[in-house]
Amino acid sequence: MSDTNLLFTKMIGTLAVILVIAAFIGSSDIISKWLEKKHSRVKYAVLSGLVGGVFGIYGNISGFDLNGAVISVRDIGPMLAGFLGGPVGGLIAGLIAGGHRLALGGITAQACVVATCSIGLMCGILSRIKHDFIVKPYWALLVSACMEAFHLSVVLAMVKPFETALGIVRQIAVPFIAVNALGFVMMIIIMSYTERQRTLALERSRLQSELAVANVIQNSLLPTISQEYPGRSEVDVGALMETAKEVGGDFYDVFFVDRDRLAFVIGDVSGKGVPAALFMANSKITLQNCIRDVPGLAAAVMTANNALCARNEADMFVTLWVGVLDLTNGEMTYVSAGHNPPVLVSGGSAEYLKTKGGFVLAGMEDVPYKEHTVTLHKNDVVFLYTDGVTEAENAKNELFGEDRLLACFANTDGVSAEQMIQTVKKSVDGFVNGHDQFDDITMLCFRLR
Repeated sequence: MSDTNLLFTKMIGTLAVILVIAAFIGSSDIISKWLEKKHSRVKYAVLSGLVGGVFGIYGNISGFDLNGAVISVRDIGPMLAGFLGGPVGGLIAGLIAGGHRLALGGITAQACVVATCSIGLMCGILSRIKHDFIVKPYWALLVSACMEAFHLSVVLAMVKPFETALGIVRQIAVPFIAVNALGFVMMIIIMSYTERQRTLALERSRLQSELAVANVIQNSLLPTISQEYPGRSEVDVGALMETAKEVGGDFYDVFFVDRDRLAFVIGDVSGKGVPAALFMANSKITLQNCIRDVPGLAAAVMTANNALCARNEADMFVTLWVGVLDLTNGEMTYVSAGHNPPVLVSGGSAEYLKTKGGFVLAGMEDVPYKEHTVTLHKNDVVFLYTDGVTEAENAKNELFGEDRLLACFANTDGVSAEQMIQTVKKSVDGFVNGHDQFDDITMLCFRLR
């Protein structure tokens, strides 16, 4: 093997080790801490200098002796230190690596000390002035190639006799510049990539935390169904909501319109995630205010629809079913806005309360809605749900469907509203058998006692 080929081989082998170490450092907190202005810049400049100096020493030790000259990838250490720690870091690494090179002796020792220290200092200055440019691969390649050309120029200027210096430079110029420049570029790419991945990981973690808080806030917007609320012996109420993501667009509501009239609402906003959750909150509050303030349920829904249309820059919509139950006589007035028909269990028989539904909310202004009325009797049950229930899929892409839902109410004698919801939930879970679901599941059930 020729000296040039051997030189290439040894330098690339050393470079590979340094790149592995650089990848480890890049996955640590050195770069991120250096970028945080609240930390001491000098502290991390010194740390960067020490790391770069160690790289330089390793380059010296694994270098290739050629006529008294040690040919190595030593300069990558000071260049890296300058990139991370500025002039101070680059100079410290240059002094460490250069000092070690001087201790090894040889015809080019003094020239290498001057070149290595100068390269660390110059890279630090360039990084401080044009840091965003150096992180780009082609600029890093150009800068590092110029630094190695400068190193060889110092050798030509300082080593005597000149003919010896010229002979060494001629023999090592191509591999020396190519390997060091390529190594520095690869190191910048590795560290920049790992830094971006760490930043993305931190951003994902922050987003997950915010979504967890959003989930808590969204659930706090829903009424807590208990013995204390709605607190009337005439009706038994249960509810459940499970979002496909951290937050979703489904919602339910139970509230008093007046002393003896109780409103039951269930809705499903188009879309998923945070946008749907925000629109859900707006829809719920708007609808509740309109039902309480506007006489007539159909007129209240129409008013809510116009209000949502007026502030619907996101072009979202919501399907809705709302019923107002008079607890004194069991009469329930209801309006459907494109929502799934509820299940009515009366006299031991379960069927869908199907009527011609109106248009979805927030889809078009001034849409008229029609009221329907049904009289509930003792122990009658009304079960409201979103399409996440009937459209739940199993591994064969089969839907849970309306028939399976009706079968859940085959025997409701003595069963509470909460127990009926759990029966439906158990049936859905058994059907999907762990298959991933892509829609929210929300249920609201009440029995007239």
